[in-house]
Amino acid sequence: MAPLQVTFLGTSSGVPSRSRNVSAVALRLPQRSELWLLDCGEATQHQFMRSELRVSQLRRIFITHMHGDHVFGLPGLLASLGMAGTCPGIDLYGPAPLEAFVLGALQHSSTRIGYPLKFHRVEAAASSGAPLLVDGELTVTCAPLKHRIPAFGYRVQQEPRPGRFNIDQARALGLPPGPLYARLKAGETVNFPDGRQVDGRSLCGPPQPGVAVAYCTDTVFCEAAVQLARGANLLIHEATFSHQDAEMAFQRQHSTSTMAAQTAAEAGVGQLALTHLSPRYAPGNGETPEDLLKEAQAIFSNSLLAKDFLSLELSPGACNSS
Repeated sequence: MAPLQVTFLGTSSGVPSRSRNVSAVALRLPQRSELWLLDCGEATQHQFMRSELRVSQLRRIFITHMHGDHVFGLPGLLASLGMAGTCPGIDLYGPAPLEAFVLGALQHSSTRIGYPLKFHRVEAAASSGAPLLVDGELTVTCAPLKHRIPAFGYRVQQEPRPGRFNIDQARALGLPPGPLYARLKAGETVNFPDGRQVDGRSLCGPPQPGVAVAYCTDTVFCEAAVQLARGANLLIHEATFSHQDAEMAFQRQHSTSTMAAQTAAEAGVGQLALTHLSPRYAPGNGETPEDLLKEAQAIFSNSLLAKDFLSLELSPGACNSS
């Protein structure tokens, strides 16, 4: 199964720093020329240009909440896609105010984008637990987080695929090769010209699990995030504050590095990526991002520190960085 690629385009909280832009994470989908975007902070389109990703492949954008460091990049990005003249359309998912914000910015700047925008409110899916999106082999779910304003986490899940096709067994049964093999590989039941009916699942190994990535920001520790991330290969979780600043984290409804690690541990994820770090922990200050990472690793050892332009490739049972 082809890997799902995760690229961090912004890993700072509140405001950008010299080395970190504000929130944005791109997903490059396996076996598609397609990108999805999680949040779109200011200057995200500049981050695309500095990366190896092609913004022309962007098709869906998922917004966690309406704070500026997560949405201020949308009007400029959408306007640039319109000027390119090749965008077939964008689907935007997020809280109810998202549509008014985007359309208002475009209207008051006299921007005509020339391609369709479709808005999808996430509140109903978040409260019911129903899938927000089913798109081929990918399913997106969401959940309400705990922040100062309505905020939502997302989970992107690949569906399991049929196991490896045993071509030697098929030949031993005298099944003629050809187009029907593809249907057997897909686990279908196939009727052959000689009257035999063969269940393709009997010729395939155990189903291959798909990978899952969960994205939780902005939020203080909450059970909903644990449930959303349950068993995910990768949890991307905000770590705005250090454990020493936990009181401030509770006041501002953000997570510490230890809260992120606790979420990862309770959810049983494969790997934790810390993001949305406050600029107060810039190198040279009393505490640094590496200190936050050590705090997280003391609770959940398989933690890493996200940095702008870090890419992770997610395959079943593996997570590789570049």
